Amino acid sequence: MALANRIDDLAGAAARGEPGSLDALLVAVRPEVLRLCGRVLPNREDAEEACQDALLALARGISRFEGRSSFHTWLYRLTANRARSTYRVLRRRWQVEAGGVPLPDPADPRRTSVVAGTRLDLLDALDGVRPELAEAVVLRDILGLSYREIADLLGVPEGTVKSRIHEARRQVRQRLTGAGG
Repeated sequence: MALANRIDDLAGAAARGEPGSLDALLVAVRPEVLRLCGRVLPNREDAEEACQDALLALARGISRFEGRSSFHTWLYRLTANRARSTYRVLRRRWQVEAGGVPLPDPADPRRTSVVAGTRLDLLDALDGVRPELAEAVVLRDILGLSYREIADLLGVPEGTVKSRIHEARRQVRQRLTGAGG
């Protein structure tokens, strides 16, 4: 717990603009941010790109951290959103480089692990879901936050979180099974 307390203290100091605290915070949270990005993105290089993007977003947005939720919960939200955004950018980049050819659908099992292919399918399915639904289900099902943590983070009642997650799961399931949107 000492590391978590140290990170919370660094986050508060960085939010207040105390010299040196932001650099120390970025160094302290980088391993966790990379781990979280790796839970969302199946490819190590993609996870590293998302990690860098998340750390940049953290540096730019730390002054807006108000402490309504724990710093780690806030960091999870920021990281999940940046990882999903990185995936969308990488997918668009691939499509442009491939001359507009769509991504292979579904992932080719001879070239992609089952886990990676499943995650790519999940990310594609999540892209078809309203952002507030996708965010809630990623925070719960991929990053493992509790309903209460998500409710506090999003500033909505716990029942709304449960409803969003239920609807997101239903829509994702439909997209993954090809049963329509």
